[in-house]
Amino acid sequence: MSGINDYIDNEVKGNDVVLFMKGTPGFPQCGFSGQVVQILDYIGADYKGVNVLDSAELRQGIKEYSNWPTIPQLYVKGEFVGGCDIIREMFQAGELQTFLVEKGVSVKGAA
Repeated sequence: MSGINDYIDNEVKGNDVVLFMKGTPGFPQCGFSGQVVQILDYIGADYKGVNVLDSAELRQGIKEYSNWPTIPQLYVKGEFVGGCDIIREMFQAGELQTFLVEKGVSVKGAA
């Protein structure tokens, strides 16, 4: 399992914003992943989508990596932010844009 952990670690630390999701940003394959993609696209955040459906090992590995049971999972600058509900609540409260800007991630229409 260390190979998959190394892969996840490299993705999380090698990208400012990375979304582990079901499907791809262009073709989300679950409603929750789709919601997070819509939010990130709406605020204009540049992010990398990683499709956990490509591998059962990756799908299980990301849950163990974050100690978080659900997908999607959003990481910003190496830090686990949360899943769909948390991202949606942060976005609706205007906190997501502020959080990203504070982390040095550019967004359009930042609060």
